[in-house]
Amino acid sequence: MDAKEKKRNAAKASLEFIEPGVVLGVGTGSTVNELIDLLPTVADRIDKLVSSSRESTALLEQKGFEISTLNEVGDVDIYIDGADEATKRLHLIKGGGGALTREKVIANAARRFVCIVDETKLVGMLGKFPLPIEVLPMAQAFVARKLVKLRTQPIWREGFVTDNGNHILDVHDMHINNPLEMETRLNQIPGIITVGLFAHRPADILLVADDSGTREMRA
Repeated sequence: MDAKEKKRNAAKASLEFIEPGVVLGVGTGSTVNELIDLLPTVADRIDKLVSSSRESTALLEQKGFEISTLNEVGDVDIYIDGADEATKRLHLIKGGGGALTREKVIANAARRFVCIVDETKLVGMLGKFPLPIEVLPMAQAFVARKLVKLRTQPIWREGFVTDNGNHILDVHDMHINNPLEMETRLNQIPGIITVGLFAHRPADILLVADDSGTREMRA
């Protein structure tokens, strides 16, 4: 089974959590794109839909969906998104696609957060995947210096601007033994908008697809 099939299986497994009358939040990325392809099959269950990125919004509109803003809907019943890394405690690294700020906002507004991944994303400790951090452009060098002092290697994602008009630093060589503590610590650095660590708001349900099917993990 190739990676695309596994992603599609994880996305398909998440459909059962979409109940009639739901306010649904949709994330960003290649696994979520598989979900978006499948959503028309459950369109009658979806009352309102919010999206975490312009990219996902465009794909959803191509499927005939009308997108609401988070301000309009208030709380979200269920948020479905992928991850770049996930642990058995359902802590995540997200932001490989650069939509981490809106993803974190919607995840925190959601009553239930379902994360869909293939088996390659499941790790024992977060940090092999470079940690994305969204920063104010004017604070980019300042934040980078602070990160270097933590013995990490921040690299500017050159030529990329987030939907919010900010920059991304991808932080290499960060071994995240305590995701909760690290997320709190990084959030104290002025100029950081959002850290791609989802530990204080982890997933509620992790759907992991492998060659044998899709398994469900809960913290």
